[in-house]
Amino acid sequence: MESETQGAESAQGLPQLNFDTFANQIFWLLVALVVIYLILSRVALPRIAAVLAERQGTITHDLTQAETLKAKAAEAEEAYKKALADARVEAQNIIAETKAEIKADLEKANAEADARIAEKTAEGEKRIAEIRAEAMESVREVANDTTGEIVAAMGGKSDAKAVKAAVAAQMKG
Repeated sequence: MESETQGAESAQGLPQLNFDTFANQIFWLLVALVVIYLILSRVALPRIAAVLAERQGTITHDLTQAETLKAKAAEAEEAYKKALADARVEAQNIIAETKAEIKADLEKANAEADARIAEKTAEGEKRIAEIRAEAMESVREVANDTTGEIVAAMGGKSDAKAVKAAVAAQMKG
């Protein structure tokens, strides 16, 4: 009975630690590892490698596309800067042309105004000369009449020619 008890006790222990079945366990362990290795190397690893290669290709493509877009953005920025500089130059040219046109118009208006002023001044001077001449003639007549009257009042005989000559000589200075 004792041997039955011992056999039952050993049967009740952990089967992994049972050295009677140890070789059998090692065999099936090796078979399971080989099967797992074959499944992984034939099925899972090629799929993982394909996914990694696809990811690497996508990343490389995206980086290339990003570099291309970066270059295009730099070109667009340079074109924008050039267009902006050209626009500024064009604006300066328009400003200069407008200033020149305004200056020309102003000079033309000034010339016209100067011409009208000169014309009015000439007319005014001509009119003043006429008035001066008329005034001098009036003064001469008044001086002739007054001189003739003074000579007559002093008891002399007034000769109109002599009076005119004396007045003319006095008026000349």
